[in-house]
Amino acid sequence: MEHARAALSNLFGGEPKSYTRFSIARQMDGDNSHVEMNLSADDEEGGETGRPEHLHASMHPPWRIDKNRCFLIIAALLLLLIGFLIGYLSYRGRMQKASRCLDGSGNCEATPTASYLVDDNETEEEVPGPPVFYWPKLRGLLSDKLSALHLEDNLRQRANKYSFEAGQREDENVASYIHEQFTSFRLDEVWNDEHYIKLQVKGRSDNKVSILEDGKEEELETPDAYVAYSKSGSVAGKPVHVNYGMKADFQKLQKDGISLNESIIIFRAGRITLAEKVANAREAGAVGALMYLDPYDYKNTDALVPFGHAHLGTGDPFTPGFPSFNHTQFPPVESSGLPRIAVQTISSQAVGKLFRKMDGERCPLDWKSGVMGCSVIQKSTSNMTVKLSVNNVMVDRKILNIFGAIKGFEEPDRYVVIGAQRDSWGPGVAKAGVGTAMLLELARVISDIVKNDGYKPRRSIIFASWSAGEYGAVGATEWLEGYSATLHAKAFTYINLDAAVLGLNDMKISASPLLYTLLERTLKGVKDPAKDLGSLYDRVGSDWVKTVVPLDLDNAAFPFLAYSGIPVVSFGFYNKYEEYPFLSTTQDTVENLKMCVNLYPLMRAAAEVAGQIALRLTHDHELFLDFERYSEELLAFQEKFLLYDQDVKTLGLTLNWLFFARGDFQRATDALRIDIANSDRENRIVRRALNDRIMKVEYDFLSPYLSPKDAPFRHIFFGKGSHTLQSLLENLQLLRASRDSVDVNMLKEQLALATWTIKGAANALAGDIWDTDNEF
Repeated sequence: MEHARAALSNLFGGEPKSYTRFSIARQMDGDNSHVEMNLSADDEEGGETGRPEHLHASMHPPWRIDKNRCFLIIAALLLLLIGFLIGYLSYRGRMQKASRCLDGSGNCEATPTASYLVDDNETEEEVPGPPVFYWPKLRGLLSDKLSALHLEDNLRQRANKYSFEAGQREDENVASYIHEQFTSFRLDEVWNDEHYIKLQVKGRSDNKVSILEDGKEEELETPDAYVAYSKSGSVAGKPVHVNYGMKADFQKLQKDGISLNESIIIFRAGRITLAEKVANAREAGAVGALMYLDPYDYKNTDALVPFGHAHLGTGDPFTPGFPSFNHTQFPPVESSGLPRIAVQTISSQAVGKLFRKMDGERCPLDWKSGVMGCSVIQKSTSNMTVKLSVNNVMVDRKILNIFGAIKGFEEPDRYVVIGAQRDSWGPGVAKAGVGTAMLLELARVISDIVKNDGYKPRRSIIFASWSAGEYGAVGATEWLEGYSATLHAKAFTYINLDAAVLGLNDMKISASPLLYTLLERTLKGVKDPAKDLGSLYDRVGSDWVKTVVPLDLDNAAFPFLAYSGIPVVSFGFYNKYEEYPFLSTTQDTVENLKMCVNLYPLMRAAAEVAGQIALRLTHDHELFLDFERYSEELLAFQEKFLLYDQDVKTLGLTLNWLFFARGDFQRATDALRIDIANSDRENRIVRRALNDRIMKVEYDFLSPYLSPKDAPFRHIFFGKGSHTLQSLLENLQLLRASRDSVDVNMLKEQLALATWTIKGAANALAGDIWDTDNEF
């Protein structure tokens, strides 16, 4: 024991205190050995140090035993440290899933790379401790809590009401009711958003459609409905029927030598929006337009006249590109999408009378019109004209958007938005009531899961009730314009609930490619109310992506995608071969909708789809956005462009730079996928940075070379204008058909802007500036 104390004293507490140089010599004397140490240069030179010349001569023998004991102590300490490290790593491995679940969000999700690459049914390790929310459990809670009875109660708000016109009493009453409901659901924040807008409404006297013949005027109809943003006044012209009013229909008549200048165009509803039909009529030289519900497409609507708007755009057309707040005083300005021709809707009965008066060239058989005596133009000997008198007036209205939020526990400043239009011309049950009822039910159920069951979403969920949606997504667009500088960096998805139930047999889907994978998985997990064992996925089939419908201007999701660059999804039940006949009419009532569909089970199924998408986007570590989908979309366009490669070369141009940019985007998506796979999922800073890169994909496809005021819909895939890839393709097709009619400078600009928009998207997706490469 004394030897050990002496060794430790010399090692840890003994002298000398100064630095030394060691000269170690091992001597072997049989079984004994010792170490000789010269402590300093002074000793070597014979200087006095106050210590013996040989250290071993003054220590307790044997030094070998003391040394070995020291080595044993050090080895024991090292073994203890190694054991601790092994235990820690083992514990961390066992508890990794728990740390993912209990990192402050209360969620659990096992995702090795991107969320959309993981099987929903993959088994997850059960970890002892507080309850966690694996995705199957969360999905089950949502399904169990959604109630068809609650949906029915919410829809009763529309019963026996004639109109919910934007900014009027009924619209404001429903806004107050929604605000109260959001508050009663204990949402974290509830607030209003006011906008002061200009609407065109029906004047004191009815609009009128007349027939002028031989100096006599015969009234054809004075409809109750009207078309907002029509040009006011009276116009007259010869009537010409142009089927659905699509560009192809106009081109067919013009090819047949039928003049459309100074005419009154007649077209049937459907296929494209009323605003697009009117824009086509104006471009063809018409002075007025009439639209009706053809009985072939819309059954039992002979006397019905639909409401509509003719603004080729979204939002308030008198504040294009900027918000309609009360304190903004811009000089007078108008949207270029205003029609500047007179427009009115009429009944198919009135159109039948007009056709009998025309008695000219019959409609082609492939038009399949349901109106007897369908005529394209009047007989050549007739001097009959149609007179259209529009008395609409402009009014200033205050509208309210109502919001409620459930705040995320990890990233409260990132949110998914679920929205529905509240207003309607007429009862608007299918148009606005169904979506509003679903919005309230989803707010109730998701809040209950958070407040009572303990689910803690990573990100926030915002519930939005829009006003003035009937006039072209005015409320939604004004909100986007008001917060355009920040929303694209915070809102990562918009889920549209409007018109979710218009039929029984089929599903119609419009969505950003980023949400295709999530939507497909969601449909597989929601039961079809019409089939005991089937899912909604069975309705759309494995090739459902090929049937995705482009968003139109009347869809509130359109400005989110094309103006703000926010991924969107809009879906609903419908009948492929028979349109819901009462949309935007005075007959859009609860009773009529229930006669057409199995209403409440379908509403519940649609709400479950929307709720699952919202919850999945707030549940996973990584955003469930399939950023690799756009590589496929770009490749599809490249294949179409490649057909015109030689045509472009004859102009001394090349498509190679455009193709190289697409390749750069592909490499950027590959790099992001690898970065996600190699990242530390427990590091919130790293995870947030990766999610931000995913969020920006949609926004980066907005052309940065255009003014949002002059060309608000800048998305190169889904926008409107010459900057889009579709417009470039059409110009290439025109180049082959008629080279002299192509503006070569415009084609050069299209190629350049498309190339650098895609290249810019690739650079942004790659991450930090030192990870980008401007070389093609």
